[in-house]
Amino acid sequence: MTTPRLTLDGHPVSAEHLRALAQHNYGHFTAFCAREGAVQGLDLHLARLREGQAALFDAPFDEAALRTQLRAALAGTELVSVRVTGFARDFDHRDPLRPVVPEWLISVTPVGAIAPARPVRLKSYAFVRPLPQIKHVATFPLFHYRRQARLAGADDALFVEGAGAAVVEGSVWNIGFWDGSGVLWPQGPALRGTCEGLLQRGLEGLGVPQRHARVTLDQARTLAAFTANANGCAPVASIDDQALPAAPTLHDLLARALETQPWERP
Repeated sequence: MTTPRLTLDGHPVSAEHLRALAQHNYGHFTAFCAREGAVQGLDLHLARLREGQAALFDAPFDEAALRTQLRAALAGTELVSVRVTGFARDFDHRDPLRPVVPEWLISVTPVGAIAPARPVRLKSYAFVRPLPQIKHVATFPLFHYRRQARLAGADDALFVEGAGAAVVEGSVWNIGFWDGSGVLWPQGPALRGTCEGLLQRGLEGLGVPQRHARVTLDQARTLAAFTANANGCAPVASIDDQALPAAPTLHDLLARALETQPWERP
């Protein structure tokens, strides 16, 4: 794996910074792919970071300064994976109301050609992430359930809400369903992803019907489905060993929807 290039508030990360970072587990982030310095859904990522900054630190959001840091971090890059993390080295869990100075840690990692997404097999678990509306760094349960799914012979974990077994999201992705004529987005407590937002914009532009509704696990096992995150979309092969219906044209439709969305430089 290529070592990421790290900057902290626009400056190279020192060994002292890394020691401080290793002791912090309170923050929020967003992640995306950038192509020649441009990003799809930049407004969605900035809105996510603005909300996280307010929720975790009650701090003002200096969009202009962050854009400047992003431009510098992406200068001269081609296809890269980017993660922007907001945290505060002076945050004290013993006095969480004390004013802090949040900082931006930007990680940029070159990536090669993106391989076509393969169908994924999902295993369901009753779980709702805490503060699901915030993309925070408390990712332990997400990867714990992914690991449990792998141990059970699946590829990833699908989360459902309690006894009602309503589908909400996956470990690091949203899920959508195809009912034969349009896309069904499940309602529930989940992180609303930027790829999901881009798809909704693109599908609307293409005139594809969309609706939001509660989707039970039993219903989900009868519909074609796909996952969506910063890496794109992947078809769902099965849920709990129940094979899902095929939708041969769905992947191309989703790809066309994403292609309609512009790439913007910070």
